[in-house]
Amino acid sequence: MKEIRIHARAGQGAITTASLLGYAYFLKGQYPYAFPHFGAARMGAPMNAFVRIDEKPVRLRSQVYNPDYLLIVDATLMRGFDCYVGFNDDGIAIVNEREGIEIPKPKGHQKLYIVPGNKISTEIIGKNLLGNTVLLGAYAAATGQLSLEDLNTAIRHRFEEKGEKIVNLNIEALKKGYEFVKNSKN
Repeated sequence: MKEIRIHARAGQGAITTASLLGYAYFLKGQYPYAFPHFGAARMGAPMNAFVRIDEKPVRLRSQVYNPDYLLIVDATLMRGFDCYVGFNDDGIAIVNEREGIEIPKPKGHQKLYIVPGNKISTEIIGKNLLGNTVLLGAYAAATGQLSLEDLNTAIRHRFEEKGEKIVNLNIEALKKGYEFVKNSKN
């Protein structure tokens, strides 16, 4: 079983991110289980979303305590909280870069990718609304677990009722995140 923990603030798309990841894995014939965890139910409050993926149905319903992969949508959370707690020694962390925030290095043999998701989102649509989608592309490139096509299909399924423009903007953000990590590996 592989486990993913997403750190974000309420309203930053962590639940959508987990849902998209889960659906993309489902399309590959795997068994995902995606769910959120809230503290205070208010916009901007720290929260987590989780995804578990396995070759057989996932029965475990607790939070993810020892993730293989971390997605950190808001780097400001790393100032007062150790987002790396329980992080597997050979895990991969993808952190959304935030100006003025120093991203601590994980301990052990983990890989860290610092991705300018907010900057890429602003370049695409003039606002920071697609940072989490950029991180999904970075996840695909960093882990090799999903292809861009897997995630494109999940995005189309999730956003088709919002129109082709929204779908295409998300796919562009996904692709830019993927390319950023692929280019940083060289």
